[in-house]
Formats: sequence, C-alpha cells, structure tokens
Amino acid sequence: MSSVLKSRMAPRAGAGSERRPRYIRRAAVLGAGVMGAQIAAHLVNAGVETVLFELPAGGADKDANARKAIQGLRKAQPTPLAEPAVADRIVPANYDTGLGQLGDCDFVIEAIAERLDLKRELFARIAPHLPAEVLLASNTSGLSINALAEVLPDAVRERFCGVHFFNPPRYMPLVELIPSRSTRPAVLDELETFLVGTLGKGVIRARDTPNFVANRIGVFSIAATIHHAERLGIPADVVDALTGPAIGRPKSATFRTADVVGLDTLQHVVAGSAKLLDEDPWQGYIHLPDWLDGLVAQGALGQKTRCGVYRKQAGRIQVFDPARGDYRDARQQADEALQAILAERDPAKKLAALHDSDHPQARFLWAIQRDVFHYAAYWLGEIADNARDVDLAMRWGFGWTLGPFETWQAAGWQRVAQWIRADIESGQALAAVPLPDWVDTLDAVHRPEASWSALDYGWHPRSELPVYQRQYFPDRVLGEADQETGVTTFETDAVRLWHLQADVGILSFRTPQNAIGADVLEGVLAAVAEAEQRYRALVLWQPKAPFSVGANLKQVVDALEREDYDALAAMVARFQQATGRLRQARIPVVGAVRGMALGGGCEFVMHCDHVVAALESYLGLVEAGVGLIPAGGGCKELARRASALTPDGDVFPFIRNYFEMIAMGKVARSAVEARRFGLLRPSDTVVLNPHEILHVAHAHARALAESGYRPPLETPVRVAGKAGLANLKAQLVNLHAGGFISDHDFAVAEHAAAALCGGEVEAGSTVPEGWLLKLEREPFMALLRSDKTRERIVHMLKTGKPLRN
Repeated sequence: MSSVLKSRMAPRAGAGSERRPRYIRRAAVLGAGVMGAQIAAHLVNAGVETVLFELPAGGADKDANARKAIQGLRKAQPTPLAEPAVADRIVPANYDTGLGQLGDCDFVIEAIAERLDLKRELFARIAPHLPAEVLLASNTSGLSINALAEVLPDAVRERFCGVHFFNPPRYMPLVELIPSRSTRPAVLDELETFLVGTLGKGVIRARDTPNFVANRIGVFSIAATIHHAERLGIPADVVDALTGPAIGRPKSATFRTADVVGLDTLQHVVAGSAKLLDEDPWQGYIHLPDWLDGLVAQGALGQKTRCGVYRKQAGRIQVFDPARGDYRDARQQADEALQAILAERDPAKKLAALHDSDHPQARFLWAIQRDVFHYAAYWLGEIADNARDVDLAMRWGFGWTLGPFETWQAAGWQRVAQWIRADIESGQALAAVPLPDWVDTLDAVHRPEASWSALDYGWHPRSELPVYQRQYFPDRVLGEADQETGVTTFETDAVRLWHLQADVGILSFRTPQNAIGADVLEGVLAAVAEAEQRYRALVLWQPKAPFSVGANLKQVVDALEREDYDALAAMVARFQQATGRLRQARIPVVGAVRGMALGGGCEFVMHCDHVVAALESYLGLVEAGVGLIPAGGGCKELARRASALTPDGDVFPFIRNYFEMIAMGKVARSAVEARRFGLLRPSDTVVLNPHEILHVAHAHARALAESGYRPPLETPVRVAGKAGLANLKAQLVNLHAGGFISDHDFAVAEHAAAALCGGEVEAGSTVPEGWLLKLEREPFMALLRSDKTRERIVHMLKTGKPLRN
C-alpha cells in the first residue's frame, strides 16, 4: 500500500524551488452559494480582485443571482467581510455571458454543490476559457480530486488540485490542499504560499481519500460521540457539558455545533461519508440516530430555523429529549464526580481516571477518545503525510485544543496503546481491527525536530517553503521543539523587554489577558527607557492574544473599595505618561496587534508610530461600558487625528463619528474596519496571517530607524469647540428624551463629547495636547466617584458583560 500512496502524494518543492511563486492578482469563484460567496469575500478581504459566478438569472440582468449573493454577504453573521464596503469589490458574473472574464484570472476555484456530475460538467464547460498557466481548484469537501480531473485537458490537469476551505472561510484557519496524480509540485507550492501568506491560512496537504483529513477524523468523532451517548443513555445537554472545553473542544461541543452547522447539513455530510467509506471498518457507526433524522424531517434544522437539538422557549433554553419525543429545559451538567476528574490538569492523570472509572460519563469520555485514537492511527498512512498534519487539521478545522495524537502522546503513548488493545480484544472498541504495527515501535509521534509518517515509516520535518520563514512563532504540536524565547534584556513581573534580532526590541506584557495596571504602566516606562539605550527600534507585541483587554479592573475596584482616589488619580496620570512615552520615544515604536485591543490596550496601539495588525484584530474604546471615558490619551489622539485630516479646519464630521463610536462602545470587527473607525490610520498595515505580524513589524520598525527617525513634534490641535459640543449634546438630549439612553449614559457621553471637542472654547480654536489630556483625566476621576460607574465596573468584573443603569 505504501508504494501506491507515495505515488499519490506530490512532494513539496520547498526552499530549493527555483521558480518564484506567482503573484495572484485576479481570481474567480464558481458558485455563489454560502461557501462560494464567502470564499469570494475573503479573497477581496485580502485585496485580490475577484469575480463571483452563478447561474444566469431570467430577465435583462443575467448577473442578478450573483449580485443577490453578494448583497447577502452584508447580512451574514459572523460577517465574512472585513468591512461592508468590501462587498462592492466583488464582480458578479454568470456562466452564459461572463466566461470570457476567466481569461484574465490567475486562480479559479469551483464551489458548487457536492455532486461529481455537476462539477465535472462545469469543468468541461469552462476549460476552453481558461488562460494558460491558470491555477484551477475545487473546494470539494470530500469528492475525488482524481475523478474531477479526468474531464480536464492534460495542460490544465497538471495545474488542478483540491483547495478545501473550512466554513466560515474568513475565520477558520484550515485549508486542505489535495493534489491529483497529475498535479505539478510547483503548483502546490504556489498555492500553499498564496493561501498562507496572502489569505492567512493554515495549510495541510491531504491525500485524495474520502473526506480528506479533518472531516475524515471529525465526522467519525461526531458519529462515535452520538453512538456512545445513546449506548450509555447520556442526554444531549450532558454530552455538550462533557465534550466542550472540559476535554479541549469548542464551547459549542457536539450538539450545539450540530445546530450551528445545520442538522440538514450534518445529515448530508454523515450520509455522504458513509457512502464513500465502504471499506472503512467503522462504516456501520457512521450514521445519525433516528431522532435526529426526525428533527430534519420536521424542519427543525438548528440555528437557522431557531429550533434543532436546542430551542429557546419563553426565555428558557430547551433541549430535545428523544425518550419523551419533546423538548425539556436544558439544565443538566456533568456529575460532580466527573467534574473532579475533568478539573485535573495533568493529561495523563485525567485520561487514566476516565479509563479506570465505572461512572457512565467517564466510560463515555474514555470511549469517544479511545475510538478517535484508534481510528486516527489506523488511517494515518492513508490520509495524511504525518501525525502533525492530522493534529493541526483538527485544531484548525474543528477548534480542538490538542489533536488526537497530541492527546494520546500527552497521556503516555504506550500505556494508552495497551488500553486500546485491551478494549479491542474484549470487544469494547467499535472496530475489531488491530492497531497498526508502527504504534509498538514508538514512544511518541511528535519529536522536537519532526513528526511520524506512517506512509514511509519515517520522520517528517516541517515544510521549508520560504513563506514559513515569516512565522517566528507558528502553531506547534505537543512534543515539537520549544519556540525560541529570545534574549531578555529587562523584565519585571508585569512586562518583558527582549529581542529575536539584536537591533529591534520587543516589549510584551505578562498579566492575565495582558490587562494594564499600575505594574504594567511602571514596567512600560522603564522598558522604553531601556530600549532607547539598547535598540534602534521597539515593537509592542504579545506572545498570545488578546493584545490587551484594557485596564485591570480588579486594581480599580480594590482602590475604590479603599476609597483611595489619590492612587487612582496617580494611575490615570501614569497611564497618560506611558502612552505619551511611546509617542515621544527616541526610537520608533511599532505596534503588532492580533485579537482584542480594548480600552487602554487600544490607546497603547494608537500611540505607536506605526501599527501592523492582523485582520482579526478587534479594536475599541469601550470605557463607556463601565461608565468611564477613554483617559489614556484616546480622546486626545482622536481629536489630534481629526485636526490633521482637516486642513480646511472643519473637524466636526470626524469628531461626530468618533463620538458615536466612543458613546456606543463600538468595537471594530476587523483591522480594516478599525481603519474606518479612526483607531488605525490609513498608513497602518493589515496582515491576514496573524503569525506574520511580528516579522512585518520588525521590517517596519527597522525601516523607520533607517529613515533617520525622530519623534513627532507636538503641534496645536484644532478642535470643534463649544459649537461642536452643543451639537453633540443636542443629539444626546434627543436620545435621552426618547428613552434610548439612561441618565448615566448621558453623563458619560457628555464628558466624552467635551474631551473630543476641546471643551468650551471657540470652534476652530487650537489647543495644546496637554489641555485635551486634562479634559480626559478630570471627568474620568469624577465618574469614578459615581455610584453608577462603580456598579458598572463591579458588574463587568463579575460577569464580563456591560451593565445598563
């Protein structure tokens, strides 16, 4: 079998490839359904010109069907668009009159219905219109790539492969890259480079086997979970309590995930898998129970119909109970005995406790993990290049914290193997097939330098494609070599100053969720002074997302309880000094952002000379949610930016938008939207792959240093003044009169308006930055003395949600 499979697996050209990967300027997506339209959206998110094809519509506008799909992108949640205007950049087309547009495309991807006959018919139709050297792909989730390739001319076939995005394409990291027997290795390298570097994806090279890698393991895992739940009488809500974060899976766990995906979609995927896997020893278990099929027949399809395994009734969450044939309140959790086991942090002890327990819920958790271990080991040589690819596929495609081989290895490879063999011999395992022989020869599948390949009984290192050299800290699997930690030059309990390259320093926080308290502020001030002595430039970057959730509310609450307002006033002043110190440092400071940058975290970002932000960066000045206004220089910075953007002196249109953002506590849903909000500048850089931001930030920091950097000179800020303030207050009066905002909302927003407008000065006046900082600082302290603000802060700290009072 190995020799046959080796012939199917096209090798990577890797670092030795002489040909520079092509620049993909224009793409076409064939099929404007949910996946096709969202793939098109993500392509334009990345700045790739994109044509979206759909069947021709009746009437004069043949592109109406594609146009309707593009408009539908604006309503989809979570939004596939980096910002709403992105949808306008997608060009609608149809197969009758638009195929000529393929002639100018570098990349064409098909995403129509999962039917082999329809896909082959479409490929035969478009083949005459494809330009020479175009890269052609199918987004099929499991159909044979070789079977699809058969209808293509030889010249096209060598440039054809599978490119399987996971849903939703913008947010799910995984893309599976599947060659046919004829695919040129260089084509795979070019596409992998494009998918990783331009679209920001994690790429796994799969083989042309049913369901490829992630769905092969994932669909089996779902089917096995449902089977064992029924066998042991564990209801759906308890299954979800057990199979979510408790075992390193997403919060939606099993049945909530099914509702989100759609029960009809799950039914189609599972049924399709069963048909394809006729030689799979586990095939008999790959099906859904009758009660789930019954829900689909009744139209209870999950989230999209507001009724599936779960529904909301009279404000209560209910779950379907097959025994009753009706819904009941969803209230069950894992038994206390299981909660104690699942609280164990040592994976070896945890899995051993599950294996040894007679509790039905423990037996359930052991069984579903045992069967996935067994299944993944049995099929490893057939479906994937190595164990690392399987583990990363499950992490990136299904949101698992650890892949199946990582979990097995963490719990003790040979010990778990013995347990699996014992269950196979006793008939407790779902399939009687033995573990592969290679399992006995290893004590781990992941080594520091490589991961195990069952195909050729060898160890495979990571890809050497140049695009991966941009990732200083890629996702690594358990047992792989530790990430480079760099050289520390200054540190406290709250911050660390270090470097990977001797001329550029990196400043990182060390607090939970990188929250900013007095310790971080002191650390930043000291670290910037140290960086000025040691480095040519500084990058502000956090090893783990979020960038920062903002102020350390616990420190604020502690001070409020002591009524230590002097300490709070000193902290606010120190906050303004810290952000100002970044702006006035003698060396350039570049922010490298991914994940949330809220409140004070956003203010730190706004004071960097340049920002490199991952697309999935969510910035916002959210202080209104806790009854405060931005006081770390955020209002001042927005006023300064409005002044710089309006040489004619009319700053109010910008101030009005900024005020709405602050008063409503809006958070940008992408780095692109953060530009529109004014929290990032047009000149700031957006990178789609979050693992590349540190590399790009280094390049920008070094370029600023090379250009003879000097800190910006402070210039007077032109403000909207009392005329602008009166306008904003009038809006607040109307909102308050209509019952849309509370008395305290009004008070908070009024202070924000004054800080943004420069207070009671004449419109068009210029004021120093220090004046604007005072207009932040003084009302901030006044609000801290308010009972309503205290209530909001305490509620946020306890629940993580804002309080409307």
